[in-house]
Amino acid sequence: MKEPPKASWKPFTSNCCSVEDQTIFGNFSRCRTSRSEFSKNIAPLPSFRRLSFSDLSRSSSSRINEDLAQSFGPDLFDFQLSELRAITQNFSSNFLLGEGGFGTVHKGYIDDNLRSGLKAQAVAVKLLDIEGLQGHREWLAEVIFLGQLRHPNLVKLIGYCCEDEERLLVYEFMPRGSLENHLFKRLSVSLAWATRLKIAIGAAKGLAFLHGAENPVIYRDFKTSNILLDSDFTAKLSDFGLAKMGPEGSDTHVTTRVMGTYGYAAPEYVSTGHLTTKSDIYSFGVVLLELLTGRRATDKTRAKNEQNLVDWTRPYLTSSRRLRCIMDPRLAGQYSVKGAKEMALLALQCVSLNPKDRPKMPAIIETLESLQNLRDMAVSYGQWPAASPKLNKTALHHNNGKGRKENGNGIFFTKSALVVAQKTK
Repeated sequence: MKEPPKASWKPFTSNCCSVEDQTIFGNFSRCRTSRSEFSKNIAPLPSFRRLSFSDLSRSSSSRINEDLAQSFGPDLFDFQLSELRAITQNFSSNFLLGEGGFGTVHKGYIDDNLRSGLKAQAVAVKLLDIEGLQGHREWLAEVIFLGQLRHPNLVKLIGYCCEDEERLLVYEFMPRGSLENHLFKRLSVSLAWATRLKIAIGAAKGLAFLHGAENPVIYRDFKTSNILLDSDFTAKLSDFGLAKMGPEGSDTHVTTRVMGTYGYAAPEYVSTGHLTTKSDIYSFGVVLLELLTGRRATDKTRAKNEQNLVDWTRPYLTSSRRLRCIMDPRLAGQYSVKGAKEMALLALQCVSLNPKDRPKMPAIIETLESLQNLRDMAVSYGQWPAASPKLNKTALHHNNGKGRKENGNGIFFTKSALVVAQKTK
């Protein structure tokens, strides 16, 4: 994605955001420009006129469109529902990219025949399920955040649609889908170690950008399904419906509604509602563990002591010998021994129960980037295949009588591989 010109812009001021959960953004009036170095990757925007959740929730769609148009000008396209129906063949199932609690996402194609000035490109059209106020609130949060923020590691919002009761968003199309699909879909080709590291660095840079504002943006829902990949496996953060402006230092948000995804949410946020950028750091650590192990943050299909990834992996993260037992078997030993250990130690810091012990994003990026040129592959150092913590006689079983056996990770070994694995225990 082409980087926008350098500009000086202060995205938010302390008066622009209420910490009360019922008015997440408060008034967006009098947001003014500044000479912050943080703004070098953000496109310039005009000063906002009065724009708040409470106002827009009660406004007609025409008034909402008027307010958004005056706030964002030509930086975002205000699409008509008929136009989005046309480019997705009426939201045909043949164009369906995905579906979740937010609604459905369909692929489309835009060019200047649709609107003058539009770059010819594939797009993803998100059709939100807006049952109740929360759907509209998340749609508006997405427009406000991504309408302002521009960075190579954030998905670009191209436009929106607010027509009657319909709420839609139009993003750049990410051809390789989500990190979740690559890690956990059985039919997908396993991600190489270097690719996993590249994705981790890209996602870290996106999060660092959000945290680097004078009033940091707390992403609040960092997880593999929200990390999208372009054709070169560049990671871009998506779905800002739960994001919040946040104080820094010793101050925290206190929210009456804990939101996010179980398994990724920081324990102090779940138990107390206190929300800071360190909450995002915990979630980042969970994703690092998913990249290392190929396992989901939570998996109810596994043995009880293995269902929570953080709890299960914690005893294995400080030793290279023990770490190899939980590495993703799909890597087949094609990973850096030192790199995996350093990433594991970094993940352990990130998921520390004490938020103050978690590193900040610039330090995380520096650590991850230092691992890129390591070539000490485990398969070359006699450290693969490795024994799984579940690899024992009681955990093994035949698969359809074909002489293959399964370890605790659900990966099948041939008989000869089992012999080697058992000898390495």
